[in-house]
Amino acid sequence: MSYAAIAREEAVLVERTGLLGEGSSSAGRQVVARFFIEGFGTAEQRAAWLPHLASVAISEPRVGAHPKLLTTRAEADGDGYRIFGEKAWVTNGPFARVFIVLAVTATEGARKRYSAFLVPRDTVGLSIKEMPEYRALAPSRHCGLLLDGCHVPRSAQLGPTGTAYEAMALPFRDVEDAVGTLGLLGAFRFLLARFAASGQSVDAATLSLGGLAALTAVYAEAADAVVAALDAGELQHKAAALVGLRVLAAELVQRARAHRDEFVPDADAAIERVFGDLETSLSVARGPRQARQARLGAQLAGR
Repeated sequence: MSYAAIAREEAVLVERTGLLGEGSSSAGRQVVARFFIEGFGTAEQRAAWLPHLASVAISEPRVGAHPKLLTTRAEADGDGYRIFGEKAWVTNGPFARVFIVLAVTATEGARKRYSAFLVPRDTVGLSIKEMPEYRALAPSRHCGLLLDGCHVPRSAQLGPTGTAYEAMALPFRDVEDAVGTLGLLGAFRFLLARFAASGQSVDAATLSLGGLAALTAVYAEAADAVVAALDAGELQHKAAALVGLRVLAAELVQRARAHRDEFVPDADAAIERVFGDLETSLSVARGPRQARQARLGAQLAGR
């Protein structure tokens, strides 16, 4: 299935249910399989794991996904590797049959080199750490992983040795963002329908609603263009548009909140849930996204 098809399914699901977490969880399963296993797996790995739910384990407690700070390591051991470390925020982890674990396999000076490994759920030394404190984006579920000397064969390595951060972790963030723009679109369309059903019919309200609808249409056109570029292998040419979609999404949230405050008189739990999910989604990896936005500004300023 193309990335565009996955993204459009996510948009429809979120628009119908108002559950951004359900849409992102469903899309995430397909995106992980397509990007990691189809993209980097051998024929044997694809046959073994494409039928099953896979989750990606990159981030670690307290340090996120910063490449200089990750400490999970894989040590060569006979016919394979032993993996030691801890992972956090593993999306769909509680249900996964296999984890794609990023681990340090070499250090060159101050630079760490990472490889990726397919670690089945029933691997000795692997334990699931529940994260009950993280309840955002329900019904999506997350977990942590503890890896205490987990032994995997050399055939469990996914992709080339020492290149996983550059080849997988960095581009996957853009893939997630590109597909996720359609999930946000579904949330905005859900809000529009809710506002139309529950708001006032005064001129100011219809003017405000029309403005939201117009901006949502602009967002939809740009989001479709971004996922089309992703499927064409040309996402790098839409880097500014991808940043712009996040900026526009934040603006849409602000305008939607203002509309709700002024024109939707009755409390609506579904609307409040969507706002909470939108704020959470836009807060994920805020630092790296702001850095990209700053780079665009610096380029225009000639720095």
